[in-house]
Amino acid sequence: MNYILLFLSIVLVNNVITSQFLGICPFLGVSKKVDTAVGMGVAVTFVLALASVITFFIQKILNITDTGYLQTIAFILVIASIVQFVEMVIKKMSPSLYQALGVYLPLITTNCAVLGIALVNIQKGYNIIETLINGAGAGVGFTLAIVLFAGIRERLELADIPESFQGFPITLISAALMSIAFLGFTGLIQL
Repeated sequence: MNYILLFLSIVLVNNVITSQFLGICPFLGVSKKVDTAVGMGVAVTFVLALASVITFFIQKILNITDTGYLQTIAFILVIASIVQFVEMVIKKMSPSLYQALGVYLPLITTNCAVLGIALVNIQKGYNIIETLINGAGAGVGFTLAIVLFAGIRERLELADIPESFQGFPITLISAALMSIAFLGFTGLIQL
């Protein structure tokens, strides 16, 4: 399989937010400012890439020991550990970003995009390189979507919006229109 096509596919065509509808909570919650969205995107990208690789090896161990029924629990424990590590690093290196991300940083643990990509990697039978590319690409796609959406939301703050659409309604309408825009990439890559 061509690794570049796999990467572009998960970033644009099968984007975790706009196509697979995974990771919607941080997408809607942290996308008010571009700076915060970039920080969240980088954190999610790191967690997705690392969790994908580690869960690849965990799955190999589960297959050898015939304990596949523990897959979800094992994956969630790995993801939670990685998120705790990322949280400690961000708190130490960028306290302002840590404060801006607030409750959404620990919620990466329950971000369905992270678990979803780990499970997709196993279901599609990816090797370790494809797993890493798919995980990192999903993170880049997440970052692209959340940063674009944050830019839209910053612009909406300055727009003259009818009162009945202000706040969350215009946010959902904008998210839907952005998903439709990403549908334009469908058919771009045939795997």
